[in-house]
Amino acid sequence: MKRVALALGLPVVLLTVWWFASADSRSFYQPPLRTIVAVFPHTWTWARIRGDVAPSVIRLLIGYGLALLVGIGLGVAIGANRWLRSLTEPILEFLRAIPPPVLVPVLILVFGLGDRTKVLVITAGGIWPILLNTVEGVRGVDEVLVDTCRSYRIRGPLRLRAFILRAASPQIVVGARQALSIAIIMMVIGELLGTTNGLGYTVIQFQRGFQIPEMWSGVFVLGLLGVLLAALFGLAERRILRWYHAVRAAERSRP
Repeated sequence: MKRVALALGLPVVLLTVWWFASADSRSFYQPPLRTIVAVFPHTWTWARIRGDVAPSVIRLLIGYGLALLVGIGLGVAIGANRWLRSLTEPILEFLRAIPPPVLVPVLILVFGLGDRTKVLVITAGGIWPILLNTVEGVRGVDEVLVDTCRSYRIRGPLRLRAFILRAASPQIVVGARQALSIAIIMMVIGELLGTTNGLGYTVIQFQRGFQIPEMWSGVFVLGLLGVLLAALFGLAERRILRWYHAVRAAERSRP
């Protein structure tokens, strides 16, 4: 209960300040918060959620899942092989320096308009934190445990699952958390061009139609989606890294 109160305390304070600070606003582009709240029920109906929010979430989950799959797979291969790491490092440094939004026109040019391109935009943005953190996590495994696995002839899938992925999982999770935020941003960017549905498309349509309160409500929906996904990610993280948090707690409890 205390954790929930702490998590909700600052947002409640900020919304309260915004409510009263904007109460007398006459600006067309900065309407009072009460006006934004008032348009929510008739703006975000079940039909709009099904037609715009659901497609965005589906594309986000697919793109993010592909980023996890490819990022972890390549990261483990590169991190575990010194020769491969030396070969790919210049290319990785070059590609990571390219801002993901710049790739959007390139992907549209190559793959055209459609859901596939939007998924690839999300994947292209989210893959780098996962890949680079996985490489560092695999490189940082304990050498003593590496020698132990070699002595006991623990090889193949068992070594990968029980040792490498587990040892690198704290670093992988850090990259996955960073990638989630980037994936949400890339989801919106991908929906701004050549699409007919999605949260990004809806927000830009409200803006072009000078439906400013509705536009702000769309920004709120995006924020709420981010909060929900972050909470779900936190639950998954606590489950995946349960052993890691137990070790850290035991270390802190030592005199």
